[in-house]
Amino acid sequence: MVKVTFVAHDGRRFPVEIASGMSAREAALFNDVPGIDGDCGGQCACATCHVHVDPSWIDRVGCLSDGSMEADLLQFAEGTTEESRLACQITLDDRLDGLVLHVPEQQY
Repeated sequence: MVKVTFVAHDGRRFPVEIASGMSAREAALFNDVPGIDGDCGGQCACATCHVHVDPSWIDRVGCLSDGSMEADLLQFAEGTTEESRLACQITLDDRLDGLVLHVPEQQY
């Protein structure tokens, strides 16, 4: 199991565990983490699983790649930063055990 902590905009922490190979989006949805809507509608309604990777984890998770489909889809999100990622694009494995993700105040 991989441990992930989601931090709400008000500072509340939601530690969860999920099987390796699952996405951070699935970790949030399966554990009822507030603030992750996760209603994937493809390019017409994406970015409802927008998170900010904690700066201490960005090297392991990786930054958003310019020109990637993920970058295009994040154009729909409010309050993006250099640490913004779509939780559906973060596949969890042992190297990400303990990951900290910040949930923005609003998704769109």
